Amino acid sequence: MFKTMRQCLILCLPVLLAAVSTAESAQPCVPLNGSQVIVWHAGSLSAAFKTIETDFTCQTGIAVSDNSAGSLDIVRQVTAGGKAADIVAPADYLDIDLFLKPAGYAHWDIRFAEGKMVLAYCLGAGPVCGGASKQSASIAGAGTWGPPNSPTSDSIPNAVSTWYQLLTTSGVTIGGSYLYLDPSGYRAPMIFHLAQNFYQVANLYDNLLEHYFAIPATSASSANKLGAQYDYSLTYQHSAYANSLSDPNYRYVNLPDNINLGNSALNCSYQQAGIAQPGLFGNGFVSLPASRVIWGVTMLTNAPNPNNAVAFLNFLLGPDGEGALTAAGPAPISPPVVTLRDYPNLPNSLKSRVHIDSGFEECL
Repeated sequence: MFKTMRQCLILCLPVLLAAVSTAESAQPCVPLNGSQVIVWHAGSLSAAFKTIETDFTCQTGIAVSDNSAGSLDIVRQVTAGGKAADIVAPADYLDIDLFLKPAGYAHWDIRFAEGKMVLAYCLGAGPVCGGASKQSASIAGAGTWGPPNSPTSDSIPNAVSTWYQLLTTSGVTIGGSYLYLDPSGYRAPMIFHLAQNFYQVANLYDNLLEHYFAIPATSASSANKLGAQYDYSLTYQHSAYANSLSDPNYRYVNLPDNINLGNSALNCSYQQAGIAQPGLFGNGFVSLPASRVIWGVTMLTNAPNPNNAVAFLNFLLGPDGEGALTAAGPAPISPPVVTLRDYPNLPNSLKSRVHIDSGFEECL
């Protein structure tokens, strides 16, 4: 009997200690304090920000007013549209640099996450896919598809060298978001331009663009799924990863670094491509160059809740935010990056969170 009791204590003690540790770590949320922070973010950040915002409110008692839209749509909503905002986090940091800063709505931006564009397609119908994409049996190069084990997995096959020929085959369509509302939309023609330069194929930009059309963002119809109304999509790597977990028929392939906007060392090369975007108030156009896929964040100069905004940014740029981004994507930049020019304009409490690097501006 004594031996049995002693064995039980030896075996059960670690379990009991673990249970106590778990109970201590799972502290109850603090009560809401009646204050808020208004966050506008790119749709590609939704998965990570859902966790970040929930945990932030739990730890601080500050409610988060969450707003998600296309990044260029956001900068127009909070400027010309008059919508209130504390935090703006677009999928392209240049949306802050070239739209919000010149108009005086922001004085700095922090680049906090990065990724690349991949080419997605479907093998058949499923939760995400509406059917099989045309030419889907030929688009992947050597290598066997195995479900990726992280949002930044290196196990994804490369596209075949003739992928652009497959995408310009009669009847093949490339779907994406609107070019004037969202970076995932305007990055498509940038990639088409870079592909033409990389492969030295005359008129490739025009030929690819002829196969591209915008998909309504709010449509839930199965007819608008990948593989049904359109065959291919240029999308963010972490978004493609999430879709592949939901649907075994959803696949994606890597494009060359010279094209996929995923290599910081090629940023000057990427800027060969660009697109003209209407200004905030319809007063002319803004030249928007292609660049490395980097998510930026700023606090607006007219933020109605500046103290809460700084608290949220400290949370986003700290270990909690980094953990949520690592789990859901896009990949965190650790430490986040700010330019030497912007650094003095940061709130003092954020300065210890960032690394100064002006390399991003060498080609601008």
